[in-house]
Amino acid sequence: MTSTAPAARQRVPRALAAAGALIGAILAVLLAIAPAAEATTSPSPSPNSSQSQFQNTISGFLRNGGQPLEGVKISAEGNGFSGSTTSSASGAWSISVPAQGSYKVTLDESTLPEGVKLADGQENPRTVTFSQTSNASTIFAFGAGIVVHQESFFTSLLNRLVAGLSFGLLLALSAVGLSLIFGTTGLTNFAHGEMVTLGAVVVFSLSAVGAPFWLAVIGGLAAGVAFGWAQDAWLWKPLRRRGTGVVPMMIVSIGLALAARYVILFFFGGATQQLPYSQSTDIDLGVVKISPNNLWSLLISLIVILLIGFALLRTRLGKATRAVADNPALAAASGIDVDRVIRLVWVTGGFLAALGGILWAYYRPGVSFNMGQQILLMIFAGVTLGGLGTVFGALVGSVVVGIFVELTTVFGLTSDLKYVGALVVMILVLLFRPQGILGRRERVG
Repeated sequence: MTSTAPAARQRVPRALAAAGALIGAILAVLLAIAPAAEATTSPSPSPNSSQSQFQNTISGFLRNGGQPLEGVKISAEGNGFSGSTTSSASGAWSISVPAQGSYKVTLDESTLPEGVKLADGQENPRTVTFSQTSNASTIFAFGAGIVVHQESFFTSLLNRLVAGLSFGLLLALSAVGLSLIFGTTGLTNFAHGEMVTLGAVVVFSLSAVGAPFWLAVIGGLAAGVAFGWAQDAWLWKPLRRRGTGVVPMMIVSIGLALAARYVILFFFGGATQQLPYSQSTDIDLGVVKISPNNLWSLLISLIVILLIGFALLRTRLGKATRAVADNPALAAASGIDVDRVIRLVWVTGGFLAALGGILWAYYRPGVSFNMGQQILLMIFAGVTLGGLGTVFGALVGSVVVGIFVELTTVFGLTSDLKYVGALVVMILVLLFRPQGILGRRERVG
């Protein structure tokens, strides 16, 4: 009894030291990209604009055919507040508001450059409502020959179905990584959302300093891989070796998530930024219209998920990963290096989370410090629906959640409440089929 107490006391400072080293690594990455983020933040409000001390913002980007529109006046009214600003050289604009809610946003058409006008049918003024975030984004469409019109119910249903499939597949990227981590370690990682955020933030920051887009994307994916590797090497592996329970490790992951989120906020700022090529004209496929970004997101997500599935089923490392997920002790007795497999899982999870974050930034659209937090509930819902620890279950569950979330808007649910559907799905699954769609029922006793 006397020897275990000092050992237990030693675990706490070692775990804290590991967490400190991990947060230090995040700081080092963000220190390197901080000048880029500071140089490209949204323009400061003009003297007649809303007060900058407000925590909530309404923002957007004004572009006509890919060209930014500078000096255009935007105003917002609602909840006893009135404020305005003008767009910057990049077309970005932002208005800080005192409270979340619904606001009437008006674009002053008299301030548009000569020859530029709003698209036919573009609503102006328009109502903007906050949705589970401190930033509400809105986009105005410009250009002659572009018509903004109301869709029929059938057309809207098909478009939402395609959007839901695209959203579900990008959800699946992050969900598969989270499911792999849970399957091999038993850890419910609440810091997975910050792994999603990091990929998009690094891509934006590298693009802001002039790096080619392809190089910025590689940098974002590399940051996700490095973050996953560092988490396991400096934090989770030492805790596993000390026999730390799953619940304490889950609490550590919550603390890590909070620390990483606000480190990113400190260096990146609270404004929502856009990645290159965020705005584009929808592709008309007859009844269905889809933006090029969503189409690329759908294809990339599908290809990557198929490759992950092939690797798990056909390669030696994939079979070893499934063996560790099924029974770590038996896998170790069979000669499998369990620590090496878990390290590979964390690296893969970081890569998939970073890729999901980049695609999520295009789907929203925009990059913000809490974007991973916003999507984390839906990732958990997809993993729970499919079955905890099952990779293909995470895929199926995420697609179902994505389609369900998007289709709710067709049937009258407001856009600011549509993500609540993910929580409803998760509750129903836990009530009626706790093991999920593809999960196995566990026998106790």
